[in-house]
Amino acid sequence: MLVISIYIISYCSHAKRWTAVPTSWARIARRDQPRLRFAERERGRRRSQSVPCEGDRLVARWIRGQFASLSGVGLALGTLLFAAALTPTLVPRSYLTQGALAGICFAIGYGLGVLSRQLWRYLELPGPSERLRRPVNAAILILSVLIALWFLWKAADWQNSIRAVFNLPLLPSLHPAQLCLVALATFVLVLIVARLFKRLAAWIVGITRRYIPPRLANIIGFGLAALLFWSLASDVLARSVFRALDSSYREFDALLEPERAQPTDPNKTGSKASLVTWRELGRAGREFIAAGPTATRISTQTGRPAQEPIRVYVGLRGAETAEARAKLALEELKRVGGFSRSTLIVVTPTGTGWVDPSAMDALEYLRDGDVASVAVQYSYLSSPLSLLTQPEYGAETARALFREIYRYWTALPHDRRPKLYLHGLSLGAMNSEKSAELFEMIGDPIDGALWSGPPFETRGWRSITESRNPGSPQWLPEFRDSRIVRFMNQNGPSVPSDRPWGAMRLVYLQYASDPIVFFDYRDAYRQPDWMRQPRGPDVSAELRWYPIVTMLQLALDMAVATSTPIGYGHVYAPEHYVEAWTTVLGTGRWPAEELAALKQHLADRARTPAGGESPAGTPYDNRGG
Repeated sequence: MLVISIYIISYCSHAKRWTAVPTSWARIARRDQPRLRFAERERGRRRSQSVPCEGDRLVARWIRGQFASLSGVGLALGTLLFAAALTPTLVPRSYLTQGALAGICFAIGYGLGVLSRQLWRYLELPGPSERLRRPVNAAILILSVLIALWFLWKAADWQNSIRAVFNLPLLPSLHPAQLCLVALATFVLVLIVARLFKRLAAWIVGITRRYIPPRLANIIGFGLAALLFWSLASDVLARSVFRALDSSYREFDALLEPERAQPTDPNKTGSKASLVTWRELGRAGREFIAAGPTATRISTQTGRPAQEPIRVYVGLRGAETAEARAKLALEELKRVGGFSRSTLIVVTPTGTGWVDPSAMDALEYLRDGDVASVAVQYSYLSSPLSLLTQPEYGAETARALFREIYRYWTALPHDRRPKLYLHGLSLGAMNSEKSAELFEMIGDPIDGALWSGPPFETRGWRSITESRNPGSPQWLPEFRDSRIVRFMNQNGPSVPSDRPWGAMRLVYLQYASDPIVFFDYRDAYRQPDWMRQPRGPDVSAELRWYPIVTMLQLALDMAVATSTPIGYGHVYAPEHYVEAWTTVLGTGRWPAEELAALKQHLADRARTPAGGESPAGTPYDNRGG
C-alpha cells in the first residue's frame, strides 16, 4: 500500500497535467498519510546519508575512468624522458629549472605515446583486450613510479658532478618534493595547451567534414590548427613580449647612474668636448667608458710607463641609422687620436650593448695602455632575444662600423697606422665575424681577431669546426696547418704556441661547458661529437646523450649559461683572455712570471667586489649577455 501511494504521489507531482484519482485510492491515501510522511522523512534522511557515499562512488568512477583511458606507452615514454631530464648536461640547474624541464619532457613523452595509440587506431590495427590492458597498465604505472623515484634520488649526485667541476659547493639535496610539484605544474600547463589545440583541431575538422572526406578533413584540421597556433605564438604573443621587453630595456638603458659621473677629460667619449653626449652613450656605453684600467694602474702593475687607453662608444641614441652611428664612431675615434695608437680593436658588443671588461682590461694591460677600441650599440635586448628578433640588424651595424674603420685605415700609410683587430663575445662574436669578408681583405688584410663564446649559429665557426682535422675534438679543434685559425680554452691553444702564423691570426676562445657554443638542434636525434671521449676539462663525466632530452637540456642550459662562476659556461675569465690576446697579438716581451702576476691580478679583480676601477664592484656586477 505504501509503495502504491508513493508511486501515485510521485507520478502526479511529475506529470505534465493532473489526472483524476479514483475515490477508493484517495481514501486509502488519506488513511496512510502518517505513514507517507514518515516514509518521506525516512527517504530524505537516507538520501542525505547517501550523498557522501555517492560522492565517493563518483570519485572512484572518475579514477577508474582515468586509469582506463591511461596510455601505457605514453606513461612509459613520459617516465623515461622525465628520468633522463634529471641527468646532468653542461650547467648546474636548480630544482625550479630542473622541475620545469622534467615536466616538459614527461609531457612530450606522454604525448608521443598517446599519438602512437591514436595512429594505431587510425590504421585500424588490432589492439590489446580490456582484460589484458588493465593489468599491463597497472604494472607500467608501478614500474614508472619506481624508476622516477630512483632517478629523483640520484638527481642531486648528478648535479653535484657538475658543481664539483665548477668548484661550487655541493648540494645535500635537489628538493625532490618541490621538483615534482614544479614538474606537475609544468605538465598541467602543457596539457591545457595541448587540449586547447585538440579542441581547435576538432572544431575545424567538424566544419571541413561537411564538404570533404573525413580522413582528409582530419589532416586539414590538424594542419590548420597547428598553423594557427604557430602564428598566434610567433606573430602575436612573441612580438608583443619582445616589444614590451625592448621598451623596458630601452628605459633602463636611458637611466643615468649616479655613481658614474660624466668624464672631464676631453679625450674621453661622453665628455663635453665629445661628439657623443654622456646620456646618448646608454648604460652599457657609460660603463664601458667609465670602467677599465687607468695609465696609473697599468704602470703600477707592470712597472713600466703606460698610456691612458682610448675607448670610443656610440649608443643607439647617437644617431638614427647604423651607417650614421658608424660614421659618428669614426669621427670620434679620429678626434681622440685612436689611429695614433699601436693597436686598434673594432669591438662588436653583445645584444645589450655590453662589452666584456675582462677582455678589454686584459688587452690594455698587455699593451701598456697603447691601444684604442671602438664599439657601436645595435640593440637593447640580450643576445638570445636579439638573435631571435633582429639578427640581421646586429650584423648590419657591425658591418657598417668595420667598413668605415677599414676604409679609413687602408688609406693610412702602412708604417703609420695601428694594427687592426676584431673582437666580440657571444652574439658580438657572430656579428663581428660577419662584419668582414675575406675576399675584400686579401689585398690589405687585418692583423687578426679574437672571438669568444661564438654562438652555435656562427657560420664561419661552424664550417671550420666541421672541417677540423681528424682526431681533434669538437670542443678544441685543429684546422689544417693552424696558420690562420686556432682554438683555445682555459688550458691554452689546441696547438703548440711556437707554431708559425700566417698573415692573419684568428682565434676562437671557447669553453667545453658553454652551451651557447655547443647547442645544436640535431642533438635531438644524434649524439654530438663533443660528448665523445676525450671530453673537455669542465664537462661532467656523468653526462650522457638521450634522444630529444639532451637537446632540451642544452636549450635550458643556454638560458642560464651566464649565471655560472667566472671561467665556466658562458662567462669568460680575464686570465684566459690574457692567454688569448697574447696569442693573437704575438706579445712576446712579457716574462712568464710577469704574465702570471697579471693573470692573478685580473682574476682577483674580477672575482672580488669593492675597490676596483668599477664603482659598481666587480666587472660582472652589471653583466649583459
